[in-house]
Amino acid sequence: MRETDLYPPLKSYLDAQGYEVKAEVGDCDLLARRGVEPPVVVELKLTFSLALVMQGVARQALFDHVYLAVPVSTERGWKLRYKDIIRLCRRLGLGLLAVKTGDEAQVEAHLDPGPYAPRKRAKAAGRLLREFERRVGDPNVGGTTGVKRMTAYRQDALRCGVYLKEHGTSKAAAVAKATGVARAAALMRADHYGWFERVERGVYRLTPVGEAGLQDFAEAVVAVKAAP
Repeated sequence: MRETDLYPPLKSYLDAQGYEVKAEVGDCDLLARRGVEPPVVVELKLTFSLALVMQGVARQALFDHVYLAVPVSTERGWKLRYKDIIRLCRRLGLGLLAVKTGDEAQVEAHLDPGPYAPRKRAKAAGRLLREFERRVGDPNVGGTTGVKRMTAYRQDALRCGVYLKEHGTSKAAAVAKATGVARAAALMRADHYGWFERVERGVYRLTPVGEAGLQDFAEAVVAVKAAP
């Protein structure tokens, strides 16, 4: 397939809507007009790419209604990241057209261009800020994948584990008071890591898995013990 194969279906699609369509007008792959309405620009590429996005953004310096046009996606094409692509185009105010060529040529509009004001996710932002405030130091390395993250929750679990290792079986209230982990009882009861064993109501001890966890996160243990 060539980019020129996308043009006939796009021209027919816009012709049917009453537009006058012309190709290669200046730097625009396709420019269309319908009466006194604002012009429409369509930029063509065989794949959805950064180059196409940059091309569309450049055309926005000329006109407000800019579409990106690419062939209909296969399971291995841009369909794999459809939601991300739609989110990006919406954020940039770009439209997106999917073009099917051949005997059954057609165009499907996935998104129309327009201004976009993202709605802030206040609850999610609040969770991130609370995590930032509660986390001791900067124990992770940015950009890593496939490794266990050191979160404020895990740091609290380490504090509880250290206390139980040093003092043996203890009441959750005593652990909370000594470590400053207000959620110690709920944390040990939930036992997401398999580190804590309930001996009786409100009383816990460290499991062998918990012992191993303290060793696996030895550096983090030093950090949380040193923290005020």
